[in-house]
Amino acid sequence: MDSGKVIVTCALTGGMTVPAQSPAIPVTVAQIIEEGVAAAEAGAAVLHIHVREESTGRPVQDVELFTRVVEGLRERTDAVLQPTTGGGRGMTITERAAVVPHLKPEMATFNAGSFNFGLYPVARRDLDFQDWEREYLEGTRDYVFRNTFSDMEYLAGLMKEARTRPEIEIYDVGQLYNIRRLVADGVLEAPFNLQFVLGVLGANAVEADQLVHMVRTAERLFGVGGFTWSAAGIGYPGQYQVAALALVMGGNLRVGLEDNLRVRRGEQAKSNADLVTKVVELAGLFDRTPATPAEAREFLGLRGA
Repeated sequence: MDSGKVIVTCALTGGMTVPAQSPAIPVTVAQIIEEGVAAAEAGAAVLHIHVREESTGRPVQDVELFTRVVEGLRERTDAVLQPTTGGGRGMTITERAAVVPHLKPEMATFNAGSFNFGLYPVARRDLDFQDWEREYLEGTRDYVFRNTFSDMEYLAGLMKEARTRPEIEIYDVGQLYNIRRLVADGVLEAPFNLQFVLGVLGANAVEADQLVHMVRTAERLFGVGGFTWSAAGIGYPGQYQVAALALVMGGNLRVGLEDNLRVRRGEQAKSNADLVTKVVELAGLFDRTPATPAEAREFLGLRGA
């Protein structure tokens, strides 16, 4: 891929946000499809997908809902469709991973280790919460996002059989050493794509030296040509700070309402496309333009839809 290009991933609707946080968060299948199409038109080559119970907005890992979203998006965009295996609080690895053998996507997420995942500070805000939302957020005081070696081996096996390329989510530097162990055990094989996620309470912070440290550690462990990478910052202004740093360092980037709800200070985004448009404009300041889905597939080594 031309060095002047950047792959923009858009995370449309997360498994750890709740609808009370923003009316822009898509909930229904139709809303997620519309958001995905608009984000792709704005410049996103990859669409990262969660699904929600349509009547309440509660995060679920329902393969029937995933199927409807993926089929609807395939009819209207050629973007890379990347379903999550991260799911939401309380889901087992079997539930989270079911989308892989069911849909056999060209790419899906692969979380590289367990860690605390705290969202409980959000519950203190003066928002019109549904009962389940406040409980869901408060419950993260005691939530460990579980990704054991056994879990990772199980998921890697499903992905290999489905010919699904993992996007490996790295929330802290120690998880890179987990991946090195899986490579040594023959569970994963380089080259692979790493997604550095900074800003989750319980994992690494949105700080420039932390992203630099993670990228340089990956280069030391896997070689400069052993991986491609992207970065995502959680919250505002972290999403844009990490995006800018990734552009400077030659990486790719992720934005979206899963990770951040504001387009600028004091102003909530009205759509995922708002966030994509902002980082496309930011990329232009560094003489980088958004990659097409075809360019993204070639760069990431994907087999195609």
